[in-house]
Amino acid sequence: MIKIEIPGRDTLNIEQLVLDYNGTIAEDGNLINGVEERLARIRDSVEIYILTADTYGTVRSQCEHMGIHVETFPRAGAAECKLEIVKSLGENTMCIGNGFNDVLMFDQADLSVAVIEKEGLYAGLLNHADVVTTSILDALDLLLHTDRLRATLRS
Repeated sequence: MIKIEIPGRDTLNIEQLVLDYNGTIAEDGNLINGVEERLARIRDSVEIYILTADTYGTVRSQCEHMGIHVETFPRAGAAECKLEIVKSLGENTMCIGNGFNDVLMFDQADLSVAVIEKEGLYAGLLNHADVVTTSILDALDLLLHTDRLRATLRS
């Protein structure tokens, strides 16, 4: 668990990290440089889940060796699939994503981070995010350097 005390707000106890794959931690089906190293550091503290329709068919070859959960589902209804998985995890969940199909899981999460990478960001997701970063590496670093979240989320 990663405990983040936010001045003037509730303490966040992050036990699960849910990541969208394409456009968030991967570009054109391949992990973005630096993601694997950061996930290796984070997975000692939280359970990590990658959720994807796997457009490029690469998620298992790119991620299964890391000892994290990989969940795939049909391309249709991806938002509802992601929501159901996040609901099943319960409280203390952080979600990171960039797309239209991430809106519902962001609303369910205790902490949601929208990421703007090369694929872009669905503009409507901004209204559902707690934090926005301009790279997945910065988003993952929020869990490695929690004072950054304290500064951003304090009241």
